[in-house]
Amino acid sequence: MGYGKPAWLEALYSETFFVNCPVHETAKKNEKNVLCLDCCTSLCPHCLTTHRLHRLIQIRRYVYHDVIRMEDLEKVIDCSNVQAYTINSAKVIFIKKRPQNRQFKGAGNYCTSCDRSLQEPYIHCSLGCKVDFVLTHNRDLKPYLRVCKVLQLSPDFLYPQDMGDDEMTNETPNSTIVDCGDEPMSSYCGGSSDSENMSVACTATDIVRKKRSGLYVCGRSINKVSDEDMATSMSRRKGIPHRSPLC
Repeated sequence: MGYGKPAWLEALYSETFFVNCPVHETAKKNEKNVLCLDCCTSLCPHCLTTHRLHRLIQIRRYVYHDVIRMEDLEKVIDCSNVQAYTINSAKVIFIKKRPQNRQFKGAGNYCTSCDRSLQEPYIHCSLGCKVDFVLTHNRDLKPYLRVCKVLQLSPDFLYPQDMGDDEMTNETPNSTIVDCGDEPMSSYCGGSSDSENMSVACTATDIVRKKRSGLYVCGRSINKVSDEDMATSMSRRKGIPHRSPLC
């Protein structure tokens, strides 16, 4: 008696990918693009926290069809004689067969299951075509299956930015750039305890205060504004307009 399709392979054909996950329907980037080989179910990125120790394989899209990277798929099943295609410098294999009507019968290389034209020396256009061919002729798929106890997602897998802190990818912390104009930004100055010699750092708040009132001078004490500074600031203001005397 032969060995048929394993449960994860049946799920690979029956599950629908790149649809919204019903469990996380309100979350962003909730398309189901991962298959858990241990649970035999499709997952979205938000589902991965409960499957992080399972065997996971990413499903990708190419010309409106589901594909898997060849290097990932070969860890669980023999992919020899299946034609691969190159996407972003990586080889991928179609999951399901893609039937194509042969316009004329002639010499050439065609898929064993769906008559799709292929390059030499390939004889299968997809994983599904090879599996059907093997089961039809050998009735045993077990020699083509490979033992794989650990299968993790590739490093280029994108996690949504709104996931929890433990699942989020490295993100640049929020920062604020303050424009001090021509005045250099000074760092915090520690030192003497004498209040007369203490200097205050030029912070964003201080700069705003200077722009609004014209009284604060960066690097001087807030409470020690001299009369000279006050007079200089007041002299910059427009004087009171004088009206001509009435006749």
